[in-house]
Amino acid sequence: MGCRDREGKKVIGGAEDHRVIESRLEFSGRIFKVYVENLELPTGQVVERELVRHPGAVGMVPVTREGEVVLVRQYRHPTGEDLLEIPAGKLDVSGETPEECAYRELEEEIGYRTDRLVKLAEFYNSPGYSDEYFYLYLAFDLKLSSTNPDADEFLEIERIDLNQSLELIYRGEIRDAKTIIGLLLARLYLDGTYPPGDGENRE
Repeated sequence: MGCRDREGKKVIGGAEDHRVIESRLEFSGRIFKVYVENLELPTGQVVERELVRHPGAVGMVPVTREGEVVLVRQYRHPTGEDLLEIPAGKLDVSGETPEECAYRELEEEIGYRTDRLVKLAEFYNSPGYSDEYFYLYLAFDLKLSSTNPDADEFLEIERIDLNQSLELIYRGEIRDAKTIIGLLLARLYLDGTYPPGDGENRE
């Protein structure tokens, strides 16, 4: 990665070549904080950046013995729509690891426990404006328990064949990014093509 300075010379544009001059907290909410920062670029130019600081989150792709995924349908106010998603939750309990959070959220949201989680991926959700870091897991050997959703959560649980869920992605009926990533990676993992070079079919 690189860019050019005012004289046209190529300069490196990595993280070490950017410097925060000033950082101002503009909003502090229940879930995230919003900052406005003055950032010095490798060229010496100073620009203003708006960013969201988020505690991070986890998501789980729960797969039953019958090859179904357990998803939740819920109203997402920023979109004004009901979205079909994998169960997920924020890393908002002090001292809790992402894996511990995944176990807890799985039971709270869909009423299943598991002793078997497989990490599929870690990624930034929207790095253009937020530092939210997401941990994605595959959950096997589900055992029925009881739900305990947050007071402001109204969830409808749906069980869908994993292959059918991929059709829903193609048809635009599943449009949540973490869910799309999770379902596709789950299919690849079960087929033995992810991680690359593994080759073991896990159906």
